[in-house]
Amino acid sequence: MPASKLTNTLPGPLAIPRRRVLQTILGAGTYCWAAPRSVASTAPPKGWIDPHSHIWSRDLKRFPLTAGSTLKDLDPPSFTTAELQKVMQGNGIDRAVLIQHHLYHGYDNSYLLDAARRHPKVFRVVGMVDDLKPNPAGTMRKLLASRVTGFRITSWIRKQQWLSGAGMEAMWKCAAETGQAICCLMDPPDLPSLDAMCQRHPATPVVIDHFARIGVDGQLRTKDIKQLCRLARHKNTHVKISAYYALGAKKPPYLDLLPMIRHVLDAYGPARCMWASDSPYQLQGDHTYGDSLALINKHCAFLSDGDRAHVLRKTAEKVYFH
Repeated sequence: MPASKLTNTLPGPLAIPRRRVLQTILGAGTYCWAAPRSVASTAPPKGWIDPHSHIWSRDLKRFPLTAGSTLKDLDPPSFTTAELQKVMQGNGIDRAVLIQHHLYHGYDNSYLLDAARRHPKVFRVVGMVDDLKPNPAGTMRKLLASRVTGFRITSWIRKQQWLSGAGMEAMWKCAAETGQAICCLMDPPDLPSLDAMCQRHPATPVVIDHFARIGVDGQLRTKDIKQLCRLARHKNTHVKISAYYALGAKKPPYLDLLPMIRHVLDAYGPARCMWASDSPYQLQGDHTYGDSLALINKHCAFLSDGDRAHVLRKTAEKVYFH
């Protein structure tokens, strides 16, 4: 999800007029969960996983931008595979999940596939498939061999019809069979339609990106958080606790987000929550990658070491690195 230098307007998919920050501080409520079970993995558990980063290249001959986009649209101007790896190495991140950027590349996943091919132990891909084209499920199955273990869908492309149609139904049915996660970039008003879809497809793994963008307008509404937490009854649904630069007060150390994080963790448990950076947008303005990690490592005092292991590695490992 693109992001923001802290100016009067947030660019890209987070484009909103900047408003006065109004925060709704939630009570802690009852906070308990069963001890999460360990997640088996064939990869050595060395470091953390960042399950949400975008990358792009200025090499338009090999990796052209989607129609209408130019080099001037890239913000930041460059964030390549190598640039992401440098950030990862400086912050204790061993693996990452690359998220298709529909603003720059549409449904062409080529650059991400190239990165995963060259670094098969490091990267997995959340690609995009056009559900209006013939046989999207067949495309999903083919991409699984290229380390595409999830697919981004978003309410921003077709608004109210984002979860309708035969192609979308086919994608959800396929994902239940292949284990590829359906990853949802959405806003709080879209939560009821996602809830209904999860109810129709209970075996489909689902990941809700960036708290469903609760607080993108500066307001951490209790009703939105409750609605997000209601989806926790769907046992294959997960939440990325991420994109702090864009939510609430939008200022490090992001302590205003702690009540929401705690409520989400209480509802889903750490085994279904995953920290993510949303790079390169978490690297702009007053924001740093380290600030994002510090919110989980230093300021979430209610997390045990075992909880952090799930939030920073095990959940993403289970969902994407299978």
